[in-house]
Amino acid sequence: MDLPGPEAAGTEEEPTVRRRVVVAEDETLIRLDIVESLTEAGFEVVGEAANGEQAVALATELEPDVVVMDVKMPVMDGITAAERIIGNRTCAVVMLTAFSQKELVERARDAGAMAYVVKPFTPADLLPAVEIAISRHQEITSLEAEVASLAEQFETRKRVDRAKGLLMTKMGLSEPEAFRWIQKTSMDRRLTMREVADAVIEQVGAK
Repeated sequence: MDLPGPEAAGTEEEPTVRRRVVVAEDETLIRLDIVESLTEAGFEVVGEAANGEQAVALATELEPDVVVMDVKMPVMDGITAAERIIGNRTCAVVMLTAFSQKELVERARDAGAMAYVVKPFTPADLLPAVEIAISRHQEITSLEAEVASLAEQFETRKRVDRAKGLLMTKMGLSEPEAFRWIQKTSMDRRLTMREVADAVIEQVGAK
């Protein structure tokens, strides 16, 4: 199979991925205005909700990049809906609030909303807030994955060290020999080093 030369790299433009949005607003005219503004800006509005309960259901089902949601809505208010959406790590949330709702703004922030927009607003107010919210959510998700990966690596290292110790004390291997044994067994059996270490701890440690 012939491999492409370095000159082939970067000759094709990658397609632009449209950001997916759910809009939750109980006032129909405002909701339609938001949908129109987002669509004209290149976003893909994948769902519309008239109350907080619908917003949570759509966010769970459709997994959009962001939910743009009013604070005050029937059935389930926007704050409670935001808490559930953010608690499930589903997507970013942008809250829409009125000037007189300072306390609600603080509650929205505490709930984990990435941005908020004060009514009445224009597309120039809304669109940057949506972009910022998506960006912040992606950063947080990336950091959480990195932390989880580091925690996994640390736990693997601890178990491998424990397995090495058992091989050294009960099998008479040196530390390099014990490590090479774990490494070779991992490759031969097509297991992770952590799986081999766990087996050593369970079987050798029980003797």
